[in-house]
Amino acid sequence: MYLLINLVGIIVLLGLSYLLSFNKREITFKPIIILFMLQLATTWFMLSTDIGGQVITWISDFFLWLIDSSMSGVNFVFGDFAPLDGSAYTFFMNVLMPIIFVVVFFDILTHYGILPALINAVGWAFSKIAKTPRFESFYSIQVMFLGNNEALAVTRTQLNKMSDKRLLTVAMISMSCVSAPMLSSYLQLLDAKYVLTAIPLNAIGALIITSIINPYRVTAEEDIVYTPSKEEKGNFFDMISKSMMTGGKLALIIAVMLIGFVSLITAINTILGLFHDQLTLQNIFGVIFSPISFLMGVDFSQIFTVGQLMGEKIVLNEFVAMTSLSEFMSSLTPHTEAVISTFLVSFCNFTTIGIILGSMQALFGDVRAKFISKYTWLLLASGMLVSSLTAMVVGLFVW
Repeated sequence: MYLLINLVGIIVLLGLSYLLSFNKREITFKPIIILFMLQLATTWFMLSTDIGGQVITWISDFFLWLIDSSMSGVNFVFGDFAPLDGSAYTFFMNVLMPIIFVVVFFDILTHYGILPALINAVGWAFSKIAKTPRFESFYSIQVMFLGNNEALAVTRTQLNKMSDKRLLTVAMISMSCVSAPMLSSYLQLLDAKYVLTAIPLNAIGALIITSIINPYRVTAEEDIVYTPSKEEKGNFFDMISKSMMTGGKLALIIAVMLIGFVSLITAINTILGLFHDQLTLQNIFGVIFSPISFLMGVDFSQIFTVGQLMGEKIVLNEFVAMTSLSEFMSSLTPHTEAVISTFLVSFCNFTTIGIILGSMQALFGDVRAKFISKYTWLLLASGMLVSSLTAMVVGLFVW
């Protein structure tokens, strides 16, 4: 029965996307079907084959090596506060501080063209297989590695020449991304197979949902991808210095947001508790998001718990929700763990909307930023649909 509910959930999600569509007559269903089949094939490969399992192990080991390398620098500065054997684990030292080196590492790959070449190759393959516009395919892969701010910045020249419709699609895709430096943190909080499966599924799912909600046709002349010149890359040592500062700021910003959000939740729950001892933000989230949790085929006894975690992720951020999840992971069924873990792996929350609108303002000016801001609700809705679709597709393979 739960499998049937999971299947119905996917149909409901696609139906909701169709209802939100700006131009239902313009929707081309063949690419959407191809993309959905690609989601199923990717999930099957990653979770049900020995080769897929080996790929997950290789990638996980690579990020563990990055974390170990990072911790040597953290230990050098903080000493006993961050021992290399992990005997004194703290979220700030073991999860956030390694981000500094991981950002530097991926910026080096970008500087020498290795990461852009990979992004271009996969984006080109996407566009050929699914018949989606080349830039949108490329961008969905790019945000998978770089995150929304960076992806918008490096493609700003081409985006400036695009129509508002295409810019809106780019903004919606940006809601469903993560960035490579954050994977090291996620892998310390969730099962690697779910983190690494969710990443490509989100990229594919973003193309599915945006193709339904905001369909349009692109001419051959418009279907190009901008490549930055050598001059734009700058000096190597200047690049890594800026990269280290960026990583440090990112770690500090996340730490500040977590302190603020967790403290705010505690304060609000204390106030709500004056009215009823069961009235908390988590319980309110659980009620609001329980229908989506139900459609994921979650065991009836765990629907409310999953709804709470979904709400924490959307209203607060994924780190708050992942930390909450880790507290009772052992009590969840395999299916529930799979769907909620994959749902949490994206930047889809209210904070990300602010980041995207701020980037649009800085990069493209008031007029275009105001156009995107009119569809703030749509950015959040599309991001939730993508995350839910990813969770439901993964849920089909884990019981």
